Amino acid sequence: MRALDYDAGEELTGNEIAHPESAKWDPTFTELLIKAVTPVISRWFRPEVRGLETFPSTGGALLVSNHSGGVLTPDWNVLAPALYGKFGYDRPLYTLAHYGVFFTPFRAALGRLGVIHASQENAEEALRSGALVLAFPGGDYDAFRSTFGQNVIDFGGRTGYVRAAMRAGVPIVPAVSIGGQETQLFVTRGNWLAKRLGLKRFRIEILPVTVGFPFGVTVFFPANVPLPAKIVYQVLEPIDVAARFGEDADVDEVDAYVRSVMQSALDRLGRQRRFPVLG
Repeated sequence: MRALDYDAGEELTGNEIAHPESAKWDPTFTELLIKAVTPVISRWFRPEVRGLETFPSTGGALLVSNHSGGVLTPDWNVLAPALYGKFGYDRPLYTLAHYGVFFTPFRAALGRLGVIHASQENAEEALRSGALVLAFPGGDYDAFRSTFGQNVIDFGGRTGYVRAAMRAGVPIVPAVSIGGQETQLFVTRGNWLAKRLGLKRFRIEILPVTVGFPFGVTVFFPANVPLPAKIVYQVLEPIDVAARFGEDADVDEVDAYVRSVMQSALDRLGRQRRFPVLG
């Protein structure tokens, strides 16, 4: 399944705001799907999720992660089973997603899994309800970073996740993963190419070039089959924004701190990794 993303700062139509997307979450459906796909994910990616012992046991929390693996990113498929395994299906996990993700035949299923449009309204509503919210601020910009610079935290300047956490009064829980950029060779994001072709007017800011199996060299699509790279996730200690930065915290300062903590953790994972793909 496509794990999801994007900055919690996009706007929704009045109709979407009036009908909370979080109400579509179906715990029974989510549990059935996770039980169905987890054996495959476990054998293919040999995932490890570390650090959940420090995760807030109650209340809302914003889980902020780097995003990896391109179109067929394994992120959600690794994190969601671990979180539900620890906290059960009484505590929903909502995942913020770019509007483009919903232009597929799977829109209804995504809603039942807790996938919601990335907006301030949706993020804050879900957080105030006591749920967990998963955000990938870097979105596809992050998921298509070069394999040669895979261990770099770069959200592309997006800071909406900080505002969402501050307004909802919940902690930010950073998490970092390694291995996703080894599932194929990510050559370039192609943001320079997208800019030259004038694709920004269509809200397309990257045109990534990748190399993999079975399609060889691709430009965004079609999606190659991911190599069975070992995926390791490290969940870090919660950050209480108000306690650390004050009630009127500067958003850019908080963002810089979160990214620095994540970068240090990703650097550690990089030093521990012995071989590409094998882990």
